[in-house]
Amino acid sequence: MPPAKIAFIGLGVMGFPMAGHLARAGNELTVYNRTATKAEDWQREFANQTASTPALAAKDADYVIFCVGNDHDLREVVAGPEGALKMAKPGALFIDHTTASAQVARELATLCASKGVGFMDAPISGGQGGAVAGKLSIMCGGTQEQFEKALPYLEIYGTIIELLGDVGAGQLCKMVNQICVVGVLQGLAEGLAFGELSGLNMEKVIKVVGGGAGASWQMHNRSHTMLNREFDFGFAVDWMRKDLGLVLNEARSNGARLPITALIDQLYAQIQANGGGRLDNSSLIALLGKSSGNAD
Repeated sequence: MPPAKIAFIGLGVMGFPMAGHLARAGNELTVYNRTATKAEDWQREFANQTASTPALAAKDADYVIFCVGNDHDLREVVAGPEGALKMAKPGALFIDHTTASAQVARELATLCASKGVGFMDAPISGGQGGAVAGKLSIMCGGTQEQFEKALPYLEIYGTIIELLGDVGAGQLCKMVNQICVVGVLQGLAEGLAFGELSGLNMEKVIKVVGGGAGASWQMHNRSHTMLNREFDFGFAVDWMRKDLGLVLNEARSNGARLPITALIDQLYAQIQANGGGRLDNSSLIALLGKSSGNAD
């Protein structure tokens, strides 16, 4: 893998370590973050460059990687007055790790193509822990040529990386991921709360159920914190509701019936209404069982 000039836009809990992996691998990075102090913190740790706008970060870059909050943020950093497209060189490839709509991915891909710039949607899964460890799943939408061009760099922080189809397919796959995540979390929350109220030894319950068909990533990584009503970490309810909004909007277009997902979205809305928007999405258990925790 030859070293590349890379711009990285968005240094949140995922983007910060992902950009760090790219820098450690010997690439020349210029980073931008809306809150400049985060970019300065990153620069102190990884000794690369910062820029004051996405456009300046993208200047001369071979790859411009985005990891921001939502459709609005993405449009702004790609195509806004100081967006990366203003100064991107022809032949550059934009790689978007934001969880956004398939519609905005297609819209921006068309705009980028008119400027001679490639665009590939590549949402990620694995959480902050996966980003820090460099073990993310990456779901890509774009051409085979773009995928092959990006793959050596995505492999720096990803372990499962697949091209799902044309632009937008990555975002649709991420919607599948979020449907599965919340369904498992709600089932786990109900099971744990049921076990508590039945007076079972929950350590033993987790051990035996975790070794059988009821096991899941969520059980192995979240069951103990859920039982302790600890939610001050991880993927916030606010962000999950944003993602579920994308899912439910897409379902209205493609005709998918998502009754459980729609119900869980409303449970998250209840947590938000009770002031728990920044809690981890495993806080669904706070609406059940012996204690309503911080979400009540």
